[in-house]
Amino acid sequence: MREVNELINVDDPAWLALLEELSGTAVPVEVLPGDAEVGRAGLWQLQVSARSNLGGIVLNWGGLLVDSGWLRIFGSPHGSDAEALPSLAEVNALPSTFDPAWRPGAGIVIAHDVLGGVFVLNGADPRAAGRPGEPGEVVYFAPDALGWTSLGGGHSAWLSWILAGGLDEFYGDLRWDGWRSEVSVLTGRQGLSIFPPLWSAEARQDLSATSRRAVPMAELLGLSRDSCLQFDGTDPGFFGVA
Repeated sequence: MREVNELINVDDPAWLALLEELSGTAVPVEVLPGDAEVGRAGLWQLQVSARSNLGGIVLNWGGLLVDSGWLRIFGSPHGSDAEALPSLAEVNALPSTFDPAWRPGAGIVIAHDVLGGVFVLNGADPRAAGRPGEPGEVVYFAPDALGWTSLGGGHSAWLSWILAGGLDEFYGDLRWDGWRSEVSVLTGRQGLSIFPPLWSAEARQDLSATSRRAVPMAELLGLSRDSCLQFDGTDPGFFGVA
């Protein structure tokens, strides 16, 4: 168990490389200011170093809103920003005070998308939670398929893929004309409920003809879980506290 100063005071913090990568991306990204105290507490509880991208984000930033808020990458927001976007600590139900016995279990929820998709950084035993991929690999719960898929890389590769424009192809069939204007007015605690649902034949045939409304993200995640349980009786696992 490392002390917080050991985790923060590293020779090669990821934050500087992250700043450089952000400055070179053509992808719209809003960086929210972070809360230093929340960041330090989160880093200590997670036991991740500022040398890692995950540690750099948690320690220094309130989060990243990518593509007008389509994707919300969690960090350590402060004040009014925390009302708009939950912290990674809140989403993962980290203890309010440091608990050396706490473990992240099957993984850490690192981002939500506006459709209710969930990105998770796998823990030591993802298969115990019914998730694919290896430990340390990023996996995605797709609300249109109602299942998990492995993305084939760790946190750093995942973030670089996003900043290189990877979301355009990833969500190609799940974006409609005018999606950006609908998404940009939502808070980081809201998602879009789509009817007929994304997994339905009707939505697959003509997504633009579906009806869409803003709902709390917790409601959207709950609908996905209920659908999984209804169709095959499988609990998809922890989606995060939204």
